[in-house]
Amino acid sequence: MPEKDSATELTTHDGSFGPMPARMAWGARTAEERGPVLATTRHATQRNAVGAHAGGYSIYRALAVASGGLDTSSFPKLELTTPAVKIGPHKSWFDPAKIVTMDPFGHDVQNVFSKWLDKGYDVRPTIAVTKAHVELPEAKEALREGRLVPDGLGILSSSGTSVVTKAAIEPVWHLPGVAARFGVSERVLRDALFAETNFMYSELITRNDLSLFLPPIGGMTAYIWGDPDLIPDPEVELAVRVHDECNGSDVFGSDICTCRPYLTHAIEECIKTAQRGGTGIVVYFRKEGRALGEVTKYLVYNMRKRQQGGDVAAEYFNCTQSVAGVTDTRFQALMPDVLHWLGVTKIHRFISMSDMKYQAIVDSGIEVVHRVEIPPELIPADAQVEIAAKVHQGYHASYEVDSNTLNAVKGREYYPPPPTTTSGVEGKVP
Repeated sequence: MPEKDSATELTTHDGSFGPMPARMAWGARTAEERGPVLATTRHATQRNAVGAHAGGYSIYRALAVASGGLDTSSFPKLELTTPAVKIGPHKSWFDPAKIVTMDPFGHDVQNVFSKWLDKGYDVRPTIAVTKAHVELPEAKEALREGRLVPDGLGILSSSGTSVVTKAAIEPVWHLPGVAARFGVSERVLRDALFAETNFMYSELITRNDLSLFLPPIGGMTAYIWGDPDLIPDPEVELAVRVHDECNGSDVFGSDICTCRPYLTHAIEECIKTAQRGGTGIVVYFRKEGRALGEVTKYLVYNMRKRQQGGDVAAEYFNCTQSVAGVTDTRFQALMPDVLHWLGVTKIHRFISMSDMKYQAIVDSGIEVVHRVEIPPELIPADAQVEIAAKVHQGYHASYEVDSNTLNAVKGREYYPPPPTTTSGVEGKVP
């Protein structure tokens, strides 16, 4: 961007001269009545949301603009990007209380908001739906061991490749609805968001006419095995896992937690369910480290291993509390929205032990028939601390963990390496 040009303008208050945000009637009977989400820099006066598309990735867009790598006048070509599979509409889309953290029409803007696009408005998709083939080492292992079998249905091949529909979803928060979920006033919510982001979003305070917020957080991805059209039918078997991101385990195989083993077990169960004529769903949320972040998580790991007495299950949650001031900020009350977007009304097999996730789903009006715990043989040795602490805290399991067991379960000892010089001589610093 040339130095003589500037995008800087003073934030205005609602009702002042200039802003005329596009209508937004959240939960309206039709997409046309509700109106589109406008959150690009192209429509300064019609913009009806605080924040920017792509969450934290909007910073990289800014770098591309600043470095001259992106022409801000470019307009996305969306003709060939329409959903690979039709999703909805479902009854829940038109209930303003059922979905408050995503735009249910975000995947279909080319269709439902075509009149706005034809007039030159930059209406961006906040959801993308595509098809994919998934190759998972654990699925190949399950084939070899006979736990999975290939089929002629196009669900699982003899090579261990499964076919999925997947939807990437960016958060779009309807602030009145989010506030209601937590039982607080919208004013309290706006003030907290403003203050705890170090006053980044002044319009949260000054623009009460903007009810939408595109927060700078990660979104989620929904993976679907089987026919998505069958999801709303309560008579068709549905398996679901809601999984919160754990980069260390999910990607790199860290053995301090059960995240990857539980995730891959859920995928196996979803494949089996689809092969029986049902549908399987895994929703992957970007909530690293219980939404406290990976740095905080690793600090907690260090405390757990270094504390007096070692890594014992009795101190599992206390260590997080000591470092972060809270044990969990995932706030599962917001989680069921994606399930309502997919049309879920009944889950036959919920592949999770989490009491918080289960309660949030049930409280949102979705029936859960059976809860599936992680098979004991899939729990890594060092993750026994985590699972014991969680079961004692209230996680669903076929067994109990009493106080004696909680104090007895201990993780691997942590021995930091001795300091070395560049020559490899231990204990001496040049």
